[in-house]
Amino acid sequence: MKLEAIQAAEAKLLLPTYERNPILFVDGSGMYLIDDNGQRYLDLLSGIGVNALGYGHPAVTNAIERQSRKLVHISNLYFHEGQAELALRLTERTGLDRAFFCNSGTEAWEAAMKLARAYSTLQRSEGKAIGTRFLALENSFHGRTMGAVSTTHKEKYREPFQPLVPGVDFVRFNDVDHLRASFSNEVCAILIEPIQGEGGIRPVSQEFFAAARELTQSTGALLIADEIQSGLGRTGKWCAYQQFGIQPDVTTLAKPLAGGLPLGAMLCSEEASHAIHPGLHGTTFGGGPLACAVAIAVIDAIEQEDLLGNIAKTGAYFKRRLHDLAAKHESVIDVRGMGLMLAMDMNSADLAKRVVAKMLERHILINRTSETVLRFLPPYIMGRDHVDQAVSALHDILTEEGAGVSSLAAAHQNTGGPRNG
Repeated sequence: MKLEAIQAAEAKLLLPTYERNPILFVDGSGMYLIDDNGQRYLDLLSGIGVNALGYGHPAVTNAIERQSRKLVHISNLYFHEGQAELALRLTERTGLDRAFFCNSGTEAWEAAMKLARAYSTLQRSEGKAIGTRFLALENSFHGRTMGAVSTTHKEKYREPFQPLVPGVDFVRFNDVDHLRASFSNEVCAILIEPIQGEGGIRPVSQEFFAAARELTQSTGALLIADEIQSGLGRTGKWCAYQQFGIQPDVTTLAKPLAGGLPLGAMLCSEEASHAIHPGLHGTTFGGGPLACAVAIAVIDAIEQEDLLGNIAKTGAYFKRRLHDLAAKHESVIDVRGMGLMLAMDMNSADLAKRVVAKMLERHILINRTSETVLRFLPPYIMGRDHVDQAVSALHDILTEEGAGVSSLAAAHQNTGGPRNG
């Protein structure tokens, strides 16, 4: 089908949940997506942080081929070879003890929230004074299901679905005093993205993260780290919380975990796991043979190709180049992030929107989040040449935009400003 026919069919048949760009992608290779006209696009978004190994990586394609010839799905009523093997890889790399597999990040987050409530119930049954409330952060984003959206801060995500899950309070981002004032033994968990993704690629401060760890340990509440966007290597370590030297009780993973196949994971400490028994939570598709086989292959490829090292080195180079841009263009007000989870904050939402569109015209894919923030989540295989291509395009666009603003200002000055009449 041609693009126009697909657009017409979707307009008639699909719920209008996305504003799609008018491009039909049909193939991909390495760092590039390829449209129906054969045009290549440098992908600095990787399916919103999913395609960690890029496109057509043999680790992914070979694992899919091998496993699909055997088992794709059997349900979680029976054993298969993949879950324990994948759980071992993840627990060894996260410092946690047990895993639950599901289909997506928001499902992993729901599992983490249910675990926190179940663990507080267990503690109360043992005579401990602990409540059921959650502390989440302002500008947080944890997903679109009802529990996840209840802990997501922005009103535009929450308001249409009120009433939401009760018992959630929001703490000002990186405000340690507000965190301490908000915490009590009524709290069963503090919920943190070590680097806020949809909130604008904003890392928590070391002091804030440490205070959250101290407070939860003082009462038996859980510290839950949302690593759905920042985890599985994105920052140069397996989890972003490892950049801070702080170990949570629970973490959630998803986006890059199975190289593009749907798979999420909730990992927890042995102590927290005592709250879960058969029948208390479950999933039909989560942790199936195909997804697990691909996830194992992705983790092995990251290690065998030293992609964590590449993320650290290329990410540092990318960040330096973005800082160089900020020094040249007043429209850039901040550069943030770690590894290959980076952002350039612009001085206006309209400018950020135009930059994304003009990058697309130059066949480079990025996106905008938190209105003014240009977000970069490229595949882990990114090289310096890709960085240079992107930064060169950004420089040209920002120069054009700056020239346009200067021309308008000059015209305004020459005409004596706006006239009435």
